[in-house]
Amino acid sequence: MTAETIILSTGNTMLQQGVGAADNSHTELTWSLRDNFEGARQEAQAQSQEKVKQHDASHDFDWISYSDDGKTMFIPRLDFSNSSLHEEREQYDITAKIFFLSDEDTSAREEHLRQAVDLVKEELHMPNVDLLIVSFPGVYFDEESECCPDKIKSRGTKESSPEPVDGQLQTWRLVERLHKDGLVRRIGVSEFGANRLEPFLEKASVQPSVNQISLRDCCSVPQPLSSLAKSKSIELLVNNDSVNIMPRGTIRSLLDYEGAGVLSQASQKVGEKRKRQDNGKKMQGQVVPQWVIKYTAVVKNRGVVENKGYFACAKYVEVEEKVPENGHAH
Repeated sequence: MTAETIILSTGNTMLQQGVGAADNSHTELTWSLRDNFEGARQEAQAQSQEKVKQHDASHDFDWISYSDDGKTMFIPRLDFSNSSLHEEREQYDITAKIFFLSDEDTSAREEHLRQAVDLVKEELHMPNVDLLIVSFPGVYFDEESECCPDKIKSRGTKESSPEPVDGQLQTWRLVERLHKDGLVRRIGVSEFGANRLEPFLEKASVQPSVNQISLRDCCSVPQPLSSLAKSKSIELLVNNDSVNIMPRGTIRSLLDYEGAGVLSQASQKVGEKRKRQDNGKKMQGQVVPQWVIKYTAVVKNRGVVENKGYFACAKYVEVEEKVPENGHAH
């Protein structure tokens, strides 16, 4: 049975050489995933060296694992037996940011939220996070600003259209539930201009305590947003994250023969005729990015980042199934 979901993980990027030199989150995520893939592959090969010498194909994917029901593939295999955090919970400030990448039916987001937050908790061996920030697909802070008319240079690939506020509120209610359950102490949004934030606040039961914005192409925070945030006690935080942190082309390259090697070469493009070749265990379909969660654990009294990393999720779609531009699979 072919997995329906693929979970990618970076491990602790603070232990990876060169990753910290990345100038944006997309580059950091890509570099750290490739580094973690290679490290896990080398470790698996070392552990089964004799069978590798015998070209035993059954051990080509030892560094990859599956859920008990076979529906989820983990690249590389996850091991939560040890935590890199050495202090008590209250010694850390733990922040997570989830990027929703597909303008899919929001009914899938409850499962995605729970899964993403659970992975972070398991990785850090902690019961909750201090702040969860939500990034909605296609939403750029500067899109409504009038102070910087020429500011689309750093947006990158845009694969989803912004959701209406009412649609975002459906997801926000799920985030509020995590907050009420004690899994998340504070909740926030990302890239909201004043025109989007104001109607959002009118209908949200729990207002965001943070609005994370990008000023890469803008000189300063627009006055309407600054005034609104101040009046509602919302903290404005500047970031350099990519809204579309995992474009479809990127995740294909991470999974094809130059990356994890789980996609066949015949499945690089939708509609491309399959090559007649023996692909073994390789998947013949397409992958559609669903979400990425970025997490950071900082030691409060020292300001030191002790653990930082990412999990990314993609949906697997059979190659015969048409995947339209908006990311939906029918």
